[in-house]
Amino acid sequence: MAITTSAPEVQLPVDMLRRFDVPGPRYTSYPTADRFVEAFSEQDYIGALQQRAQGAQVGGPQALSLYVHIPFCESVCYYCACNKVITKHHERSSEYLDVLEAEIELHRAVLGSQQAVSQLHFGGGSPTFLTDEELTRLMRALQGAFKLTSGAEVSIEVDPRTASPARLAHLRSIGFNRISFGVQDFDPDVQKAVHRVQSYESVRDLMQAAREQGYESINADLIYGLPQQTPESFARTIAQVSELRPDRIALYSYAHLPQRFKPQRRIDAAQLPPPEHRIAMLSGAIAGFLSHGYAYIGMDHFALSGDSLAAAKRQGRLHRNFQGYSTQPDCDLIGLGVSSIGRMGATYSQNAKTLPEYYDAIRQGHFPIVRGLALTRDDLLRRAVIMAIMCQGRLEFESVELAHLIKVQDYFKAELELLKPYVEMGLATVTSDAVQVTAQGWFFVRAIAMVFDRHLQADKVRERFSRII
Repeated sequence: MAITTSAPEVQLPVDMLRRFDVPGPRYTSYPTADRFVEAFSEQDYIGALQQRAQGAQVGGPQALSLYVHIPFCESVCYYCACNKVITKHHERSSEYLDVLEAEIELHRAVLGSQQAVSQLHFGGGSPTFLTDEELTRLMRALQGAFKLTSGAEVSIEVDPRTASPARLAHLRSIGFNRISFGVQDFDPDVQKAVHRVQSYESVRDLMQAAREQGYESINADLIYGLPQQTPESFARTIAQVSELRPDRIALYSYAHLPQRFKPQRRIDAAQLPPPEHRIAMLSGAIAGFLSHGYAYIGMDHFALSGDSLAAAKRQGRLHRNFQGYSTQPDCDLIGLGVSSIGRMGATYSQNAKTLPEYYDAIRQGHFPIVRGLALTRDDLLRRAVIMAIMCQGRLEFESVELAHLIKVQDYFKAELELLKPYVEMGLATVTSDAVQVTAQGWFFVRAIAMVFDRHLQADKVRERFSRII
């Protein structure tokens, strides 16, 4: 049995889907965040910021991205692996904003206030835990320290249970032009099993309101592999989401890691769908979305053919950052808020993961950096290779060789040998000057990229990652 994609020549055999039902990185960064070390300090981060500030003085300010983490949620979703604080005490957000504003000021003191921002994203938690007034306050603080460029992508994750058309109108009025709704699944039994009950009608009304209010892009997040899900029930969700016509869809595989994420211990593992059902859900979702006019972007992303992400895929302009696939050029990222991850130059960094630790550092006038990584020459080379595969589906040897002063055939001799099974399966081609991911291979692009991950190939420990399929 095989599913046919929108391109008639592309077949996805079920046995191939089953073969790649293994854990692997999503490559929002390379090296991946599990490789960060505590030896990376606040001073290392400050040094990276200073280098950026000095570079801006020489060549003009280069655009960057901002990510703001709002950790609070009123209730726990049992599947959640995000850093969050469950509370109904909304007064806690005022203290958080006080400290967040101080963190913003720490960055302004080093970078100045003329740094241009082309991408701003609020995630969580539930950013809509904040009141309209608090969201306005936070946006003003950011706009006072940074300069949003014309056409900047300004996005926010919205929990439909904490939003209304009036709230969406307020978000639009303070600058948000992109919105993402956490749907996960519309089946009532699944929603009860994961403690996230929200009706199809409520999401439909919010999406319609967002469209009428002029949001440039509407995204819906879905998860397959949840308790009580069946291929038949998930097919109904796929059909319902397709009817709503969000511009983009993110389809994630649930990773059941109760030893790492406490809320997942409330999930009855006996209610999780068996592997063959998960495979059927994925194949049905791919076929369903493609039949409704969505383009497959890569990995777990779909977009309507007229969306800018689909255009970027067609034109070879895809990029990838901690929020997933993006049309934005590769650039520095400042992570603000508890547990946030940033990228500055050839470094990655992460903030303290608990509120007390985060608060304490900033109140003492320190950046709350607790770990990170200064990339080696090999890391930078492999990042370029992996991102070329993940984003363009093609690794041009000459461009890598000129940029990194190596010979691909020699430097990656072992990796090119490991690619041979993928070539035999029709997932990639290897010539004397390039590695090309095939149309079929795009559905397994993570597995192809993993071949070039030195850390992963060295230790083979992959259980900490979500599954490729």
